[in-house]
Amino acid sequence: MATKLFVGKLSFNTTNETLEALFAKYGKVISAQVIVDRDANRSKGFGFVEMEDDTAAQAAISALDGQLFEDRNIVVSVARPREERSGGGNDFRGGFQRR
Repeated sequence: MATKLFVGKLSFNTTNETLEALFAKYGKVISAQVIVDRDANRSKGFGFVEMEDDTAAQAAISALDGQLFEDRNIVVSVARPREERSGGGNDFRGGFQRR
């Protein structure tokens, strides 16, 4: 079963390809994605890597967490499930209101 990893404190120059190459040393990488700010079109400094199995994922965590990659000490851990977002602020009640 595939395991998704969170990778934090990435260099803003890290690409999907360099991230995949780093993790491929520890097992088969299904996907590697650096998260990009859509407005600035620049890396947000974190990403996700999906490894083929738990053994490869644990090997990558053990080897890479806290290690130097592209001049940054990266953080690697099992990704938490995405939290549900509330409807968020679209009720138009904040700030100025018409009556």
